[in-house]
Amino acid sequence: MILTATLNPAVDTTFEVDRLVGEGKNRARVRSVRGGGGGINVARCVTRLGGSAMALHTAGREVGQLLNRLLDAEGLAHQPIEVGAETRNAFVVGEQFTGHSFHIVPDGAPLSAADTRRCMEAILAVAPRYPYLVVTGSVPSGFDENFCAELVERMRRYDTRIVLDIAGAQLRNVLRERAFLIRLDRREASALIGAPIDGFAAARAANEYLLDLGATVHAVTTVGALGAVYSNEEAHHRISAPPPPLPPRSDACAGDSLIGALTYRLAAGASCLAACEYGVAAAAATVLLPGTDIFQRSTVDAFIAEVRTVSEDRRSEPVRT
Repeated sequence: MILTATLNPAVDTTFEVDRLVGEGKNRARVRSVRGGGGGINVARCVTRLGGSAMALHTAGREVGQLLNRLLDAEGLAHQPIEVGAETRNAFVVGEQFTGHSFHIVPDGAPLSAADTRRCMEAILAVAPRYPYLVVTGSVPSGFDENFCAELVERMRRYDTRIVLDIAGAQLRNVLRERAFLIRLDRREASALIGAPIDGFAAARAANEYLLDLGATVHAVTTVGALGAVYSNEEAHHRISAPPPPLPPRSDACAGDSLIGALTYRLAAGASCLAACEYGVAAAAATVLLPGTDIFQRSTVDAFIAEVRTVSEDRRSEPVRT
């Protein structure tokens, strides 16, 4: 099984409108209401692929109770950590006329120091029993900036492989530790290297930065619709996403789909390169869907045949495709 940790979950409500206008009322249809947040989405992706995942997440007050009921109704295995702050509501508005989606996501209410420590102890109590721990998504404002760094340090004595998809101070501070895998999106990668991530070369530079620091064994930087670069000690691998058959609808869960599919394949015994290729196919399948919908496995399996990889030794030019 794969354990995921979501420190700042949400109840995601997706609306559909014909066309957004600046005057009067925008009449909307409620398309879906579901539990969300990085780790919850990753667990949903793993389950969609036929794997087994447990979503560990905070839950506070009335919205937290609703989150628990939604996950129970969905049949997603989860374990709530009760906190004093209200769990956040988040929204997606899908415009039918353009096909665009607009994401409205609040920061989340601050957690107390006691709640923060409760989160740490809850993760440490169960994580050593799992081969993979995925920590992904945002943290509430005011959260201990060293939380993820401390978690990785305290988990060092165990065999659990830690996969991180985090941002801001949590990411910067965890770089002094050594995770199994770190995934960067374009925004976080750009902040680390001080340059825009506008193509595969910049993504490769971001991975080099992580590897040179010794922050991770495996580095993955995504480049939007282009795909991703996966790097390890020996080589860089430029993974090109399949050409989309339709215009993209929503990227709300693209990164979580990549991490979910990647970790699922790792847990099944695949190499990290093969797992990353599958993750790129999963992300490409997800962006074709509206709101917070995630891929169908059949689409991912069809897309994986169209993923193309160019590999190069870290000390030389490209060597194979």
